[in-house]
Amino acid sequence: MGQLAWQLRRKRSGFDSILLYITILASLMGLAAVYSATLSYGGITNILVQSGAFAIGAAVMIALSFFDYEQYNLLIVPIFLVSIFLLVLVLLIGTGADEVGAKSWIRFGPIGIQPAEIAKLGFVITFGYHLSKKEKTINKFSTLAGLALHLAVFLVLIMLQPDAGSAMVFCFMFAVLLFVAGLSYKIILPVVILGVASLPFIYKFALSPYQQHRIQVFLNPELDPLGKGYNVIQSKIAVGSGGIFGKGYLNGTQNQLGFLPAKHTDFIFSTIAEELGFIGAIVVVAVLSVIITRCFMVAARSNNSFGRYIAAGVGAMLFFHTLENIGMCIGLMPVTGIPLPFFSYGGTSMLTNLIAIGLVLSVSRRNKGLIYL
Repeated sequence: MGQLAWQLRRKRSGFDSILLYITILASLMGLAAVYSATLSYGGITNILVQSGAFAIGAAVMIALSFFDYEQYNLLIVPIFLVSIFLLVLVLLIGTGADEVGAKSWIRFGPIGIQPAEIAKLGFVITFGYHLSKKEKTINKFSTLAGLALHLAVFLVLIMLQPDAGSAMVFCFMFAVLLFVAGLSYKIILPVVILGVASLPFIYKFALSPYQQHRIQVFLNPELDPLGKGYNVIQSKIAVGSGGIFGKGYLNGTQNQLGFLPAKHTDFIFSTIAEELGFIGAIVVVAVLSVIITRCFMVAARSNNSFGRYIAAGVGAMLFFHTLENIGMCIGLMPVTGIPLPFFSYGGTSMLTNLIAIGLVLSVSRRNKGLIYL
């Protein structure tokens, strides 16, 4: 009996409970940040929507953690088709920023969804499965061409919106998963060199004038201090004015007086840094770093390649979102509209991130006999 109990404990030990708890903590911290950022709006609609998304997302996350992720191989085609359908649909009936003609949202009355966020999960699952079937020939041209075509289907539809920020996320996930699959350095190095060398041509011929202007303003916000540079300038003022300990929760002047634009979405990190200071900002970075690290730990300990690629893909997605969002808040990255995982306001983003963690938890649960410290 004692031996049986020991075996059962080992069977349960694969589940990464730390990832579950730290994700819930991050989401609750995000709700507190959204409440502060939207307090000056004079209503509670935003916090109710975000709370609802968290409640639904947490339930789905826990449910998915019990689902055998290997069964997704029976749903690869439907998942792929639904992802592509949503990306096509947003091009037909979507709404977004009028100034650039972008179509990023599908709205049903007061409810809106962002297909690009959902498609990221679709890509992680379908590309992870594709890669798991081709990993033994990863360094062959035919294999790489097929994998690149898989990415291109998503990437073309994303760029037609246009959504350069999400496109970068897809490219980053693609690169990380190829690296995890064991792509040869003989291929990686020439591609990196070619990619860097092609940046001026991409800027000149692939980017729209609006996107070029965004890059110029990123390099020098003072070129348009009352326009595109305004957000970054105010964001850096908010972050810097927070000091070590901040101005106090709900007491940020840039936040509460309305100087900081998009303070509950793109620049939620700036709101946190102003009110909770350097200490609060470090806590946010630490919490997100733990989540990302746990995802890659699950990937490293996965019993099969499909699970490894799912967990690594989610980790890559969250890492790039975190790096880009925090980077743009402090002026080190261009403003792309990428939300900070679990913190930025947005029902679709919250649901997507929690579902993504549910996928990783499902992988960890089936890593039999592996103990997560």
